Amino acid sequence: MNQALLALRRALLPGLLAGVACSASGQTPVVDFAAGPPSGRYAFASSTPKSLPELLRGQGEPVRIEGHWFLPPAGADAGARLGAVVLVHGSGGLYDALLDHWPRRLNAAGWAVLALDSFGPRGVSSTAEDQTQVPFAADTADAFAALRLLATHPRVDPRRIVVMGFSRGGITAWRSALERVIASQKLPADLRFAAHLPVYSGGCVGVFRVAPRAGIFSKAPMLWLHGEADDYTPIGPCRDYAQQVGQSGTPVRFVTVPGASHKFDLDDTRRHLIRGAQRTLESCPLETDIDTLSVQDRQTGQRLSGEALAATQRACGALGAHVQGDRAARDQATDAVLSFLNQSVPPR
Repeated sequence: MNQALLALRRALLPGLLAGVACSASGQTPVVDFAAGPPSGRYAFASSTPKSLPELLRGQGEPVRIEGHWFLPPAGADAGARLGAVVLVHGSGGLYDALLDHWPRRLNAAGWAVLALDSFGPRGVSSTAEDQTQVPFAADTADAFAALRLLATHPRVDPRRIVVMGFSRGGITAWRSALERVIASQKLPADLRFAAHLPVYSGGCVGVFRVAPRAGIFSKAPMLWLHGEADDYTPIGPCRDYAQQVGQSGTPVRFVTVPGASHKFDLDDTRRHLIRGAQRTLESCPLETDIDTLSVQDRQTGQRLSGEALAATQRACGALGAHVQGDRAARDQATDAVLSFLNQSVPPR
């Protein structure tokens, strides 16, 4: 075995052996993937930081989460190590496309897939109407736990692991590219996500938005995909934010999916109104400075705290949004993803 790869795997073990506090639907936890386990459902150690500051300090209650592991057929890699995609679900939890469409299409293109379940093991089915049930920082902790795990699999190339997040999970997809967040995870040298794919992402406005400037984000390439008709996380703020991230030095590609609504990759093509869905208005001026962790009005530069911040947050909130699957939109987005991965994270 390549000595550098062996050293990397040895360095990963302490994090994977971290204490675990709660059960994960009866699954036996794995401490690593060094034995090259086949496709299946696995439980592994993560943590539940309650906030971004806790994530940055490496804090959080230990927990087991689950991942659905999908490998291409044996021999499909022709002896070369595979790239792997970590799928991070949104506020509705795991859904059909994350367990069928995306693994099937990615496997067919030679990519392994780990679809995370961050909610079920924490006793939650959906956060759409109450996002406080699972901290957003926990999603990001789970993604990095998955990165550590996948890097130990003998069929996976640790340098070709990417993260793809949907809606709420899209925040993790781009937040995991923040250099300060990456440094806080104390990963072995050179281990980080090779690319970041936010899909109809949240967090482009409001307190989850991180002020973009040079050096804040890594140089790993990003692909943003967003439906043109999205009324849950509207396309405008995300298009603008992606452009600003690109101007700060990160390679960014933004793909607009014409006519598509939020969650266009659903199998269900009916239009559904989620009346209690919490969303942030496009006009919300808030953003966070990752260096000071202060919240500011990006239009005036004024720092906000206390009642002034609370009042602005209340004014930024709204309820109700639609979701609707669209097979043609999903296929278009899938083609864009496969093209991006082939160009930006090619086999070595």
